[in-house]
Amino acid sequence: MPSLSILIPSWNNLPYLRLCIEEIRATSAAAHQIVVHVNQGADGTREWLEAEGIASTWTPENAGVCTAMNMARTLATGDLLLYMNDDMVPCPGWDTALLRAAAEHPDGRFYLSATMIEPRATGNACVRAPHDFGHDARTFDRAALHAAAPGLIGPDWSGATWPPSLMTAAMWDRVGGYSEEFSPGLYSDPDLSRKLWEAGVRTFRGVGDSLVYHFMSKSLGRVTLNPGKRQFRRKWGMSSSTFLAHYLRLGRPYAGPLPERPPASAGLMLARAKDRLKGWSP
Repeated sequence: MPSLSILIPSWNNLPYLRLCIEEIRATSAAAHQIVVHVNQGADGTREWLEAEGIASTWTPENAGVCTAMNMARTLATGDLLLYMNDDMVPCPGWDTALLRAAAEHPDGRFYLSATMIEPRATGNACVRAPHDFGHDARTFDRAALHAAAPGLIGPDWSGATWPPSLMTAAMWDRVGGYSEEFSPGLYSDPDLSRKLWEAGVRTFRGVGDSLVYHFMSKSLGRVTLNPGKRQFRRKWGMSSSTFLAHYLRLGRPYAGPLPERPPASAGLMLARAKDRLKGWSP
């Protein structure tokens, strides 16, 4: 079995981080390496990680998720790298399901996502919601989540682009990890998927039986956001919505590797026309 390193960025979020790591340890089939990047750490995060013997990198300020992930990568030793946010709690069997799916693609040209369970519905077809097992670390109901999880398993879906996300360390290094021009991180996820697309990856697969509860915490409200939507359009000559809907087929049932080019359709033609009107298409 290939070794796995779990990379977690955290910013003064110790109650969530502790719960996340405790649940990783409790629900994983193997003892995976965990590497945390500590942004600032004014709440005792660094001290707790040291006491727990968990590898970490650190910046005295909030460097954002892109820099955090790239720094954490420098300590990762696994053949596979998984990005997990600190406000996520994995369910039993989460890693077994992801590793089984990864083994189906021995060429390493894949990008996999676990399937999130969320307490509120947002219209995201890739998420199991609304299923409320607590709105924060204090109210988290572990027993209820574990009891309900088998009934929340669903089919695999297309369009993996957000955490928990898994790729090979070799593919990470090939595309250069996260693009730090997107710091602190808005739209860095679809940018990474697009870089993988350019590197020849065509398997963007959400794994329906790898379940992770997501608290939907409000971290974004604490930072000055980058204009990620505009940055993506300028970099790639199309909107992220065009890429996700027509290239990755986000939210559709997974049907194997995607075609080399998105098939022609009226929807794609309309999306490209809208992008041209906005001045982003080549």
